[in-house]
Amino acid sequence: MKARIALALSILLNACTPSSEGDVSRRVAFVDTTLPPSHSFSAAPLQGPIRANNDLALDFIELSFKLESGRDLPVFTRFEGPISIAVTGSPPPTLQPDLTRLIGRLRREARIDISQTSTLPANIVIEAVPRKAIRKVLPQAACFVAPNVGSLKEYRQSRRKSKSNWTQLRRRDRLAIFLPNDVSPQEVRDCLHEEVAQALGPLNDLYRLPDSVFNDDNVHTVLTSFDMLMLRAYYAPELHNGMSRGQVAATLPHVLRRINPAGERAAAYYATRTPQPWKRAIEAALGPASNASERRIGAQNAVKIAAAMGWTDQRRAFSHYAMGRVLQRDDPESAHKHYVTAGKFYAQTPGTRLHRAYVATQLSAYAVSKGDGEAALRLIAPHVETARLNENAALLSTLLLLRAEALDLENRPAEAQAVRLDSLAWARYGFGSDWAVRAKQREIASLNPLKL
Repeated sequence: MKARIALALSILLNACTPSSEGDVSRRVAFVDTTLPPSHSFSAAPLQGPIRANNDLALDFIELSFKLESGRDLPVFTRFEGPISIAVTGSPPPTLQPDLTRLIGRLRREARIDISQTSTLPANIVIEAVPRKAIRKVLPQAACFVAPNVGSLKEYRQSRRKSKSNWTQLRRRDRLAIFLPNDVSPQEVRDCLHEEVAQALGPLNDLYRLPDSVFNDDNVHTVLTSFDMLMLRAYYAPELHNGMSRGQVAATLPHVLRRINPAGERAAAYYATRTPQPWKRAIEAALGPASNASERRIGAQNAVKIAAAMGWTDQRRAFSHYAMGRVLQRDDPESAHKHYVTAGKFYAQTPGTRLHRAYVATQLSAYAVSKGDGEAALRLIAPHVETARLNENAALLSTLLLLRAEALDLENRPAEAQAVRLDSLAWARYGFGSDWAVRAKQREIASLNPLKL
C-alpha cells in the first residue's frame, strides 16, 4: 500500500478544503443556479529550475529504494513493455478528461508507452469509490495504490499477504489505484496524478524536494517537470527489473547525461537528508490525528529542528508555515510573523513559487482583516498566474476571492464583482459542491471589516 495521506498541509486560511462530512444528502441535493459554470485548465505544464544531475541521481535512488515508512526496497521494479490503464467503479465526470490529459503528458514528457483501455484486465486499474470506503480500509488516506490487486474487495482480502507487500515485489504487472468519487474535481485529479506516478515509479516521498508531487507537503498536486524527468529515467532502456541499488546508482549517470544534458553543467546542491524527528514533528503539527496541544508542540519542535539543522530551504520555511497554521486561530499576530518568516525562506529557495503563493493567501488575508486593501492587492498580484500555471483551482479561487475583498476595501465594487465571479468558476473545480463553494466565499468575506 502506498497512500496519499490526508494531511492538513497545504490549504488555506482557517481550514483546509471544506469537509463534505455531515448532512451530505441535503447539501448535494441543493443546486445553486447563480454560480457560474466550472472552469478547467488547458495551460502547458510549468517548467521548473534545472537540476544538477548529481542531485537528481541522489533523489532518484532515495525515491526508488525506500518506502515512506523508511523500509528499504531490495530491488528496482517497474512495468516492462506497453502499459494499459482502465477505470472501474463509479468515476465522477471530471475524471476522464483529467486522465486523458495525464496520459498525454506521460507519453510526451516521460516517454512512457501508456494508454487507456476499456477492457480488463489492465496493468493499472483505477477504481473510483466513495471516500468512506477508502477510509474504512485506511482511515487517514485520501487515496492509495496497491500491488497485485484489481479492486478494493481484492485488496481487503489480500492486504496482509505477501502479494500486496511492496518489499516482496520483483516486477510490476498489475496494480490498483483507489480514488474517492465524492470529493471535489481537484481532489480527484490530485489523487490521480500522485497515485499514477507512484504506480509507475518511485514509492517514497522526500520533504527536501521543492517542486515535486513526491513530497508530503502536498503543495504540488499535478506532476511537475521534475516528476516527469524522474519517470522518464525510471523507464530508460538502461534500467530493468531486479537491479540492485548499486547497479542502478552506477547506471544513472549515463541515463541522466542522455535525458538531461543541461544537468551536467548545473552546480550540485547536495541537500541534506530530512531526519525522522522533523518529519514526526510536522505530522504532529498538521496531521489529522493530533489535538491542539500536540499540534503546538509539534510545530515548535519542527522550527527548532530546522534551525538546528541549519536549513535555509523550503523545509525551514515549511516549519514556520506550520507554526503559523497552528497559531492562526488563537494568536493571529504571532501566526502572521511566522508566515512572514516562511515567505522569506521560500523567496531564497529555487522552485518554490507555488509555496510563496500559499503564503500570500495568509498574508493577504491578514491585510484584508486589517482593512488594508492596498497591501492585500500588492501581496496577491504576483501569485495569481503562478496558481493558474500550476493548475491549482482551489488556490487560484482563494487568491481571487481575497482580491475581490481587497477591491471592495478600495471602493472598486464593479471590479470586485467581476473578480468574484471569475473566482467562483474556479472554486467549482477546486472545492466541488455548491455548498462548499459558498462556504469558502463566506469564509473569505468574513475577513472584511466592512462586512462585520
